[in-house]
Formats: sequence, C-alpha cells, structure tokens
Amino acid sequence: MALYNDTVMENFLHPKNVGELENPDGTGVYGSPVCGDMMQIQIKVDNDIITDAKFKTFGCGSAIASSSMATSMIIGKTVEEALELTNKQIINELGGLPPVKIHCSVLADKAIKNAIYDYAMKNGKKYAALEGYDPEADEDEDEHGEAEE
Repeated sequence: MALYNDTVMENFLHPKNVGELENPDGTGVYGSPVCGDMMQIQIKVDNDIITDAKFKTFGCGSAIASSSMATSMIIGKTVEEALELTNKQIINELGGLPPVKIHCSVLADKAIKNAIYDYAMKNGKKYAALEGYDPEADEDEDEHGEAEE
C-alpha cells in the first residue's frame, strides 16, 4: 500500500460522486486499451455552471480515485473552467500517483471533456477549448497512456 498516499486511498475507499445522474446534460465515456479501465462521467449544467457530476468507473483504485477527485474538482465550476482541467491538476490534488498509474488521471480528464462535448453538441454550444476536439482521438497519450504537456 505504500504506493498510494492518504488522499488517493481516501478517494478510492470512500469515493465521492459515484453513480448516475437522472437526465444528465452531458455524458462522457472514455477507456484505455492499455489497461482496460473505463470511465463514465455525467454532468448537470445550469447557466453554464456544472452543478453536479457523477461517475462510474470500471478499473483499479487509481482510476476510481482519479474519477472521484476529478468530479469533485469540476462541481461549481463553469464549463470553460472545467475544460481547462488537466490530468496533472488531478494528480496534484490527489497528492501524486505512481508513474504506472498516471494514465488513470488521463482517463478522468478525457471523460470530463467528452461529457462537456456531449453537452455542447446537445445544446448547440461552442467552446474554444472544444474547437476541433475529437472525443474518439487518443492524441494526448503515448502507449502507456501518459499525457504530454
């Protein structure tokens, strides 16, 4: 257990925002072919502010902790602020992840962007951060799922 700090363990053992939203405004799903982890993140948006977020994750403890932290980080933020969230910020809030588990934070980052993309498409919204965004693309990842800066 020494691989994981107390914050990661807390978010794994007692994750926040688990479940599904009734009538979500956006749903994002993202998975990693490298490790088999899958994340679904759903958001509720009111006046361009994310008022709620829930996740369901099939994966390891780092994936669950990353989902928990990421959803907590976007609640109360504007959609544009949430689009600025990076996997490195998720890792920092968790107090770090082992290098082999960095891809878990990338999954959370991509699932959030996919949920916002879904929301934007359903509502005819345009956000600069989504210009040219492809929810199916893996351009941010190398073969180990580590994000580039």
